[in-house]
Amino acid sequence: MSGKPKLYYCYGRGRMESIRWLLAVAGVEFEEEILETREQFEALLQGGALLFQQIPMVEIDGMKLVQTPAILQYIAAKYNLYGKDLKERALIDMYVGGTTDLMNPIMLYPFIAPELQEAHLNKIRQLAHNRYFPVYEKILREHGNMYLVGKWFTWADVHLLEAILMVEEKFADLMADFPLLRDFKARISEIPTIKAFLQPGSQRKPVPDEKYVETVRRVLQLHHVT
Repeated sequence: MSGKPKLYYCYGRGRMESIRWLLAVAGVEFEEEILETREQFEALLQGGALLFQQIPMVEIDGMKLVQTPAILQYIAAKYNLYGKDLKERALIDMYVGGTTDLMNPIMLYPFIAPELQEAHLNKIRQLAHNRYFPVYEKILREHGNMYLVGKWFTWADVHLLEAILMVEEKFADLMADFPLLRDFKARISEIPTIKAFLQPGSQRKPVPDEKYVETVRRVLQLHHVT
């Protein structure tokens, strides 16, 4: 092995994208094993690499880690993006939990049956505008700092930026009501490692398209979500 973390997933965002974000922001180079066939997935299963028979899976520091939260927490702690003490970590976990709850239905959207997609999209808009973004706007206002937690940039900031960008891809006008979040996005996007990750040619994956959906269904044997 090269010593670089190795990521196992399909060519697309899904649950691996937050892991790519966190590694990239930490300035960590990583490799990817792109799964395109069911046979590749079954080989990982048969080799015992997938503890719970799921991806994403990340090889790092001699471990084969599964379960997205565990992977993200390990990376955040390893690269000093997890706060200075237990209280800050609790806040980071709480804020990341909120952005995860917002991002999950966006990730699910391409797999929704076509006749249900409009209603699902409306639900995403309502969640972002009425439940989640007002909370993060309030946190930024009350904390009075550049970042969500403490005085330093953390995993929570990375995850919030990812969520903002995902929502903007669906609803370009939605951020108009959240000036502090707009400022946060502009400010955080200028951090050098984030700026580099947002450039064409990085390992950031594109908005899911039909090819991605077909690949995931083939590899994981998924069908329309109803």
